[in-house]
Parts: sequence; C-alpha cells; structure tokens
Amino acid sequence: MKTQKMKVVLLTLFMTFGTLVNAQSADEEVKKAKEWISSLALNDKTKEDRLVSVVATHLTAVKNWHNSHPAETVPAGINPLDGKPLSDLHRQIIADSAMPSTVHQDLMNGLRKDLTEEQVAQVLDKYTIGKVAFTMKGYQAIVPNMTAAETAEIQKLLEKAREQAVDYKSMKQISAIFEIYKTQAEQYLNNNGRNWRQMYADYTKKIKAEKEAKQKK
Repeated sequence: MKTQKMKVVLLTLFMTFGTLVNAQSADEEVKKAKEWISSLALNDKTKEDRLVSVVATHLTAVKNWHNSHPAETVPAGINPLDGKPLSDLHRQIIADSAMPSTVHQDLMNGLRKDLTEEQVAQVLDKYTIGKVAFTMKGYQAIVPNMTAAETAEIQKLLEKAREQAVDYKSMKQISAIFEIYKTQAEQYLNNNGRNWRQMYADYTKKIKAEKEAKQKK
C-alpha cells in the first residue's frame, strides 16, 4: 500500500513539474512576442494583443515541432549535392522543414492583417537578429562599387532567407538557411561579371593589412 501511495505521489509531482515547465516556457514565448510587437510603437492595444498572439503562437509551434522532431528522426545518409554525410545540423533542418506550411502562412497572414510590409520586415528581423542588414553590409564592404541592380537582387535573396529562417528554432539553423541564399547571391555576382572568390580574397587581404598597420602605430 505504501509503495502504491508513493507511486501516486511521485506521479503527481512529475505531472505538476511538467505543467509548471510548460507554463514557464509558454510565458517566455509570450514575453518575446510582446517585446517584439511593442518595439513597433503601434499605440493600438487591440492590434498589439492580436499580433502578440500571432507571434507567440508561431514561436510555440516552431519550438514544439523542433522538440518533438529531433535530428535522429531523419535517417543518416549523404547530402546528394556533395556526397558528404549529413551532419546533425542538416538532419535537424530536414526534420524541422517538414513542419506544416500552415504554421508559416498563419504567421505571415496574421502579421499582414495589421502591419505594413515595412513593419512586417521589422518583426521578421527580430526573429533573425537583423541578419539581412548585417549580411548586406558585408557584401557592400566586399564587392567594390556595388550597383543598384546588384544591391536589389542580393537584398531580395536575403529577404527570402529571412522569411524562410523564421520557421527554425536555433541560430545555427537560421544561419544555415541564410547560407543557402548567400550562395545564390555569390553565384549571381559570378554570373554577372564579378569574381566572388577574388573579391573576397582582396577584401581579406585589405583587412589584414589594415590590422597590421594599426598594430605598428
């Protein structure tokens, strides 16, 4: 009898702890959503509450899918593009990419219901810690005299990366998604009279020389 009572007590404690952890985790998603939406300074509580719900729901869905679909659910194999074994990161991205597309659609529809495209971009930047602007700044530093056409094309690719990346949980995954589109940007430059490898080498050499010059002072 004592053993049975102890099992009941332990089960109750376990369930209570699990409930508290889940509640705390949900609170974190809501807190993050509130911070992001409040940064827009909409001054409209009804809209803000609606948007907080949209973002928090999306963050929770991404987290829950990620946690319930670990990398191990994807069989080990090779990357057909290069023949190399799939890394744990690759397998996790594959697992997370199978999340229903409605999760993403609900986020974008919910944001666009109450926000301008510029404001939507600001929210997506929160998800990806401003990687569009940061990456573009890098290209502008590496590519001499970037043209308006080059800037527009690379900006478009980085914005695609940003929207796709919001459906992934970790920064490693988000960075990997951006790498896909950075490769496309570099291919675009190569196909339009640039030599990405040479430009990058020249930029690296320049930065090294500047660093050495500072150290001599």
